[in-house]
Amino acid sequence: MAARKKVLVTGAGGFIGHHLVTYLKHLDYWVRGVDIKEPEYGSTDADEFELLDLRRWDNCLQATREIDDVYALAADMGGMGFISANNALILRNNLLISTHTIEAARVNNAKRYLYTSSACVYPEFKQTDTQVVPLREEDAYPAQPQDAYGWEKLITERLAMHYFQDFGLDTRTVRFHNIFGPLGTWTGGREKAPAAMCRKIAMAKLTGNHEIEIWGDGEQTRSFCYIDDTVIGIHKLMCSDFRDPLNLGQDRMVTINQLADMVADIAEIEIVKKHIPGPMGVRGRNSDNTRLREILKWEPQISLEEGLRHTYMWIEGQVRAKMGLPQQPTTTANGVKPLSVQEQISR
Repeated sequence: MAARKKVLVTGAGGFIGHHLVTYLKHLDYWVRGVDIKEPEYGSTDADEFELLDLRRWDNCLQATREIDDVYALAADMGGMGFISANNALILRNNLLISTHTIEAARVNNAKRYLYTSSACVYPEFKQTDTQVVPLREEDAYPAQPQDAYGWEKLITERLAMHYFQDFGLDTRTVRFHNIFGPLGTWTGGREKAPAAMCRKIAMAKLTGNHEIEIWGDGEQTRSFCYIDDTVIGIHKLMCSDFRDPLNLGQDRMVTINQLADMVADIAEIEIVKKHIPGPMGVRGRNSDNTRLREILKWEPQISLEEGLRHTYMWIEGQVRAKMGLPQQPTTTANGVKPLSVQEQISR
């Protein structure tokens, strides 16, 4: 009987990493999770979870010991407000994490290494219009990411490519496009737009003050990909033979104003939008999924509306708990229940 494959998920205390650990466990991998913190919203399903600061070389050696495949998700990150205000911190921390982790994987003879990059690598000059042309993987060059977060991601994509060319480490690179879902940061300044919008509208519903603050005019556009599709896509890419960077996201673009209206419909309230100054990021961003469909014979299946329902239900529950209010039933008015892991796998 073949031994179970042993995999490492770095950043396993974070949003995507926490979900990925659960998904890989249900596929019968032996999973080690590593992070500087434990998951905030529930216990980990990892066979082994180690609290390690991956900015340190010795900790990266410890994390990657006796591991077949590495899913490298660890990063210092957050929403647009955090990214735009912490360039030096992000660049320093993430270069240390990424460089030490991939070298430790090589030293410890890992077989495959998946690096999680971001749509933030794409040049700002290609994202100046709300009706942006969907971004293809080759559009990353000539390079001009907006912030240090994107520059570090692009540099480490190159590092992964050269580690395959020079050392034979079998690398994969995925570029995330705005991943969202339950069990992620929803307050405190590091949350992404869908979580922030769900929090604001849950507060509006529960307090009766239906005025919602939105940074800028709200006409900036994005596509959003639900977490259950994300972990499926990550695993499919790792199991493929494709080594170049690959987009992973939805290719349906909406404005932030439309996002607010979608969440308000789920919460069944009318809102008043108050547009205020604030960091907006690029004017428009969308994923070109042509190569994703070609390489993986798959694309994300969960609609934005469905993903937002699951996310809003969970965040309203968090807000209720913080306010000391009773919890609602685990279905929305539309009867939507959260997807089980087995339902995710079957997709």
